[in-house]
Amino acid sequence: MTDTLTPAPAPAPASRPARLKVTPLRVAWSEWTKFRSLRSTVYTLVAAVTLMIGMGALFTAITVHESAGLGPGQSAVSTSLTGTFFAQLAIGVLGVLLITGEYSTGMIRSSLTVVPRRMPMLWAKIAVFTVVVLLAMLTASVTAFIVGQAILGRHGLHSSLTDPDVARSVIGAALYVTVAGMTALALGALLRNTAAAITTFVAVFFVIPPLTLLLPASWTEHFVPYLPSSIGAVLTGGTTLAAHPLPPWVGFALLCGYAAVLIGLAGRRLHRADA
Repeated sequence: MTDTLTPAPAPAPASRPARLKVTPLRVAWSEWTKFRSLRSTVYTLVAAVTLMIGMGALFTAITVHESAGLGPGQSAVSTSLTGTFFAQLAIGVLGVLLITGEYSTGMIRSSLTVVPRRMPMLWAKIAVFTVVVLLAMLTASVTAFIVGQAILGRHGLHSSLTDPDVARSVIGAALYVTVAGMTALALGALLRNTAAAITTFVAVFFVIPPLTLLLPASWTEHFVPYLPSSIGAVLTGGTTLAAHPLPPWVGFALLCGYAAVLIGLAGRRLHRADA
């Protein structure tokens, strides 16, 4: 008796895995994952918060123990927010490293392979950075104000958030540091080199302002009010080198304009030049 051989069934074709659609939300989530996964970003953010609170408390304590008390141009709120100008350095470095780190390691190629249109990656990176830094700096500025007023209150020099311009100064400090960080991130994306971007940021925000003191007042009055440091000083209620400073929110709008121009240039280079 002959057995009938039944042919084995053909194997089913392997199904291709469904490809996830690239959406702004998914790109933003990817950037958030990269942001919180890097120890350097977490440490730098913690350093910025510590500087904002710690340096503000230190300068406030020094001020109240001076015989003259609050000096000309100083106020209870500006003294407690002195740490703003130390925190902006840490946030500036964070903004630069957030983008130049990917270029130095080559990770940017993987990012742009997943997001081939390129621009959503930059927008997502800026959005994640802005939200995280703004929340952290707003918490730090409010805490610095509270700590500073606790120190000043022992000498009857404290202010309240309900006093004129105090809330604006506290919120303005957080906004100023955040936009300064966005400017640094844009410089990093534009220059694609950590040293060059940090040097440029430090020169504009820290080196050029004191050098203007060496120039005749007839020259400096035309450009000092437009420097980022002068805008930050007005926003926080502090002393500025400008004889005729810009109104706080006008200056802040100009600061946002600086950041927008640099972001636009960075986006143009990202779109047209290879990583």
